[in-house]
Amino acid sequence: MLNLSDYDMSAERGFLCRHDATDVTLSGDLAVIRDVAMSLPDLLPTGRVRTLLTDRLPVIELPLDKMSDAEARMCMVHYSFMVQAYVWGEPKAPQTLPANLAVPMVALADHLGQQPLLPYSGYVLDNWGLIDPTRPVDLDNIYMIQNFLNGQDENWFVLIHVAIEAAAGKALAAFGPAIEASNAGDVAKTRSVLEGIGETWKTINSVFDRMPERCDPYIYFERVRPYIHGWKDNPALPDGIIYEGVEKYGTKAQAFRGQTGSQSSIVPAMDALMGVGHAADPLREFLDQLHIYRPPAHRRFIEDTRNASQLRAFVEGADDRGLTDAYNTIIQAIADFRTRHLEYAASYINKQQRAASGNDTEVGTGGTPFMRYLKKHRDETAARLISSAANAA
Repeated sequence: MLNLSDYDMSAERGFLCRHDATDVTLSGDLAVIRDVAMSLPDLLPTGRVRTLLTDRLPVIELPLDKMSDAEARMCMVHYSFMVQAYVWGEPKAPQTLPANLAVPMVALADHLGQQPLLPYSGYVLDNWGLIDPTRPVDLDNIYMIQNFLNGQDENWFVLIHVAIEAAAGKALAAFGPAIEASNAGDVAKTRSVLEGIGETWKTINSVFDRMPERCDPYIYFERVRPYIHGWKDNPALPDGIIYEGVEKYGTKAQAFRGQTGSQSSIVPAMDALMGVGHAADPLREFLDQLHIYRPPAHRRFIEDTRNASQLRAFVEGADDRGLTDAYNTIIQAIADFRTRHLEYAASYINKQQRAASGNDTEVGTGGTPFMRYLKKHRDETAARLISSAANAA
């Protein structure tokens, strides 16, 4: 049940790409894509990145039927960074994305089952490499492949997410055993599996706690965050952007949500396993909308987990203090993770003093009132703790 390889996942890397992205070679016309994209740290400071991208990048018809999945995903990384740089790399956002970016961006997104802008998968999951291939995915052994400006703060912000995704692999691999044991009514086995997941969450939260070490709030807000916004519910682009040359869109502007850590599949997958629900309201609608921004295989993992798991009902009915404690330890760890996310959102965004066009202190990169959104889902998670009285009943 829930064999990770069926969902393009692994116990060692979780939702991170299973291939080594640094081994992916883009040749011929594809090499031009890589070279131009990798020059963004040189192009963005000029203040004329749009002209440079227009001049240097030809309209390339991607041979998607001949490309490997790894090649397509690496092209998605490069194109999505160039798209974001074109839109947000100069003071006033454009109304149109030129064909040399729009046409291949949409083709790649359709091919991979994602949306035509920078996704979390392109920013994090497929955008890292190992310094020493013989060592594990850890903060002291990974680097960011594609950058906007290539500073320590930008790299650290992404690499913290990479390390969290890798750490979560052990917990994700335990989903199948947890569901099987609880469906079989095996209290001892379920408790043991849940205790292991709880230990993994200690690692996840300890990695998340390290964000401030090398990512300063001011630098994040001014030099990292501006490039990862989308164009749905963004005041700088109220109607979205026209994708020039894309037949299916015509001349109608398209609006897509920006890259956000909330596109990570870890917490939604844990919610699905643990039976954590969220009240039906506009913020819940946003959570549901984010689901389509995840890679299709990862969406299936969340959906299959939700359909298969009766874990919470089993714990509530088992009348076993140890099992309840193991369950509650995970719920509390997820609530703590959401609390830390809320604290970072306050210090890294909400408390910053200068909001620029498209980089509002009140609007998240996904286009939502993020402080209210994060607090609500943290509170809803904490409310799912099972009380001792419930087990005694």
